[in-house]
Amino acid sequence: MDFFEVLRNRHSIRAFKKKDVEQEKIDIILEAANLAPSAGNLQAYEIVVIRDQERRLALAEAALNEDFVAQAPLNLVFFTNPRRSARRYGQRGIRLYSLQDATIAATYAQLSATALGLGSVWVGAFYEEPIMKLVNAKDDLVPVAIISIGYPDEEPEITSRRRIDDLVHDEYISKPYKYTPSRLRLSRPTW
Repeated sequence: MDFFEVLRNRHSIRAFKKKDVEQEKIDIILEAANLAPSAGNLQAYEIVVIRDQERRLALAEAALNEDFVAQAPLNLVFFTNPRRSARRYGQRGIRLYSLQDATIAATYAQLSATALGLGSVWVGAFYEEPIMKLVNAKDDLVPVAIISIGYPDEEPEITSRRRIDDLVHDEYISKPYKYTPSRLRLSRPTW
């Protein structure tokens, strides 16, 4: 699947088949996350792989009882590591760069899962404290995303997106961008 097909085919999947994700695919996803750009190449994030059923149940409970988190055979929990970024960037590294590093790595993982024929969903609603206890995280780490991954057991409807000329601005917020659709037909239906 080429890069633009990956972008078109990535959808939030919340139903997974009862099939484990092969170790080779997990390793490829983690290698891709490791390739993500980061501020000063500090990679101010940590990733915890959760496959054990009991731990997935606890993770799902922390994620506001979302059953699909427990159903997914693989969950990657992304944490910011603000102290790692603070060494070079101080408060901006703590507040922003470590968060950007973690979320970019999570995005790379999610797109890689799609490229490998897997489904995934980004989970951002959860209680931090139970997740930190579940993985024995130090107090200076902050969970920012759970990526639930597995073989899809649903075909979700294609969701519409904002129009590009509504979303993108030319030089100033008040000036719309003059958009001409590409021949690649990357866009989804707009509203």
